Amino acid sequence: MKSYEVIREAVDEPGVKAVAAKLKVSAALVYKWCEPPADATDPEQSGARNPLDRVRELYTMTKDIRLIRWLCNQADGFLVLNPERDPSKTLDERVFAETRNMVRDFSELLDTITESLEVTPGIDLGEADQIREKWEDLKALVERFVVGCEKEFYHLPPKK
Repeated sequence: MKSYEVIREAVDEPGVKAVAAKLKVSAALVYKWCEPPADATDPEQSGARNPLDRVRELYTMTKDIRLIRWLCNQADGFLVLNPERDPSKTLDERVFAETRNMVRDFSELLDTITESLEVTPGIDLGEADQIREKWEDLKALVERFVVGCEKEFYHLPPKK
């Protein structure tokens, strides 16, 4: 689905005027966000680049996954990157690499919690943010591994 189609469907229920008023932009601008580019080969030809395209561009430019994670968190979810099968590694190497990464991230989470408690009694909001970041890393890594297992990335077919 194209970004303008996503926006068009998203603003359908509340209405373009309500969305525009809430965002403090003109209804004409929101309507522009819902239109396909004039030249399908050049998405920059649209009268106004929509917010989804801008966020994608910001991520592409920075490669900072926290942008996407933040959006997912705002939607009460979290980002899980698609697993990739690395054909250059053996099954054992793939499983070992994934499990090693999970143990490392779990260790980093525990270190962050321990450091928070060593400085002062209790965990303040800044420390809670650091713990959240480590937890998001670990959670995404484990979910990615589980999805890889479900897709049989770590399975050898039986020998005939």
